[in-house]
Amino acid sequence: MEANCAFYQKWRCALCPDISTLASSAQRTSFKKSCDLFRCSFTNLSLYTSLSKGVANGGMAQFQEMMRQQLESSMHDELEKLLDTTTGAEREVSKKDFEGFKNLFHRFLQVKGPSVEWIKIQRPPEDSIQPYDKIAARGLPDNVANSLNKLVVVKLNGGLGTSMGCKGPKSLISVRNENTFLDLTVQQIEHLNKTYNTDVPLVLMNSFNTDEDTKKILQKYTHHRVKIHTFNQSRYPRVNKESLLPVSTNLSMNGQNAEGWYPPGHGDIYASFYNSGLLDQLIEQGKEYIFVSNIDNLGATVDLHILHHLVSQPNGKRCEFVMEVTDKTRADVKGGTLIQYEGKLRLLEIAQVPKAHVDEFKSVSKFKIFNTNNLWISLPAIKRLQEQNAMDMEIIVNPKTLDGGQNVIQLETAVGAAIKCFDNALGINVPRSRFLPVKTTSDLLLVMSNLYSLEAGSLTMSPKREFPTTPHVKLGSSFTKVQEYLIRFESIPDMLELDHLTVSGDVTFGKNVSLKGTVIIIANHGDRIDIPAGSMLENKIVSGNLRILDH
Repeated sequence: MEANCAFYQKWRCALCPDISTLASSAQRTSFKKSCDLFRCSFTNLSLYTSLSKGVANGGMAQFQEMMRQQLESSMHDELEKLLDTTTGAEREVSKKDFEGFKNLFHRFLQVKGPSVEWIKIQRPPEDSIQPYDKIAARGLPDNVANSLNKLVVVKLNGGLGTSMGCKGPKSLISVRNENTFLDLTVQQIEHLNKTYNTDVPLVLMNSFNTDEDTKKILQKYTHHRVKIHTFNQSRYPRVNKESLLPVSTNLSMNGQNAEGWYPPGHGDIYASFYNSGLLDQLIEQGKEYIFVSNIDNLGATVDLHILHHLVSQPNGKRCEFVMEVTDKTRADVKGGTLIQYEGKLRLLEIAQVPKAHVDEFKSVSKFKIFNTNNLWISLPAIKRLQEQNAMDMEIIVNPKTLDGGQNVIQLETAVGAAIKCFDNALGINVPRSRFLPVKTTSDLLLVMSNLYSLEAGSLTMSPKREFPTTPHVKLGSSFTKVQEYLIRFESIPDMLELDHLTVSGDVTFGKNVSLKGTVIIIANHGDRIDIPAGSMLENKIVSGNLRILDH
């Protein structure tokens, strides 16, 4: 290994120029990638001889290509070893997953620079992002059922509730009147099917983290008027950041080995859906479009106007992909946006933005909209692109540190990034009400409050609220976990006239509290504040120590 390190240092100096002499960011990125590949190659002793010969006989490009080939070969061998640790159905499923991973890994090694050149970015043409009002103004057909019977609702259900202190799938957290995210989704679709006498199915894309628990819960919906299908997204191996080889030693999910696997982002939906056989099954049933959204976005309900717009287009001009976008606020500056790039509508994520342009990307004045991840996609188009191997999505390299301190990377893709692959893609600028994600207990407080009313699984803003925007709520670390949050509220406060709420420290709320305007409550370390039952706080700052004891 010492000889390897000396060889690495020697050839790094000989072949790689000083980074400061490289003019463009693309050159600098390519240089860094080359040196990373170079370093990774030399963690494997078996590569030493062949690579040293390659450097002696050829130039840098040939050397890079040899390194890539060697890394792919090593990865292939390691994956085969993993497959040999199991048999039967698990081996076949994993083999199919690994084919997808090898394709992603190959593309990862081929990347030579930034996925976008900033100078080529253009604003989308006006007709490529339509206002929702224009779509809705066309009205609905007499027979809405015909459109609905061509639709499938797909919910992304791969995430756990760990960030909110809950075990198991996030979709099983109670969010309103003891109803979970999944309960509300089923109620929404059942209401459509009963109202219009239709057969809109629900499809859940689970991950290996959520599949078992979700399937147990699905039994409770047996008598609901909704057909529910599931399929699993892939299971990919986490890769050692230094060697670029899998960290797992077998396919089991037990003990420390469980850390070696990950679900590769929601961009995996296309391949997993296709591989499951469910895509073909739904097409055979006459389904034409899927409406995809995150299961924790309570604003993502089936919109009949958008659906009608899709199915009413002439066959030759059928829109194959609609992305719902909405106006950006200062809270959304990191959200992906739509751009025109090389003649195609394309999703630009903050991870793709060169550091020098991050502030420009976050600007509300230049990039005015962001992606809600509510997507309407043609089923036949997914089938066509999968069979042509033409689904091209930018790779997201997500660095992680395992519990033992080992640095790994996981390669992911985002479902919206495929917009550039579809014909006649369109953005629709929808009302903010269609983006109501619940990522934290601060979000949970909003949806549990009287700001919203619940009917047939759908939340709508109360007509008593004078402003169309939701209040800005920021709860401190004492409220992070759902169980702790629930203990701190005897009942959810009246928030109809609230603009801003910040709570920090050991704070509890009694029954029938009313919050109006801007309210800031701060209990310093060691202090506790109990907001008395029946209190009305309007434009107030509360700090110090306020304790109410039972007697």
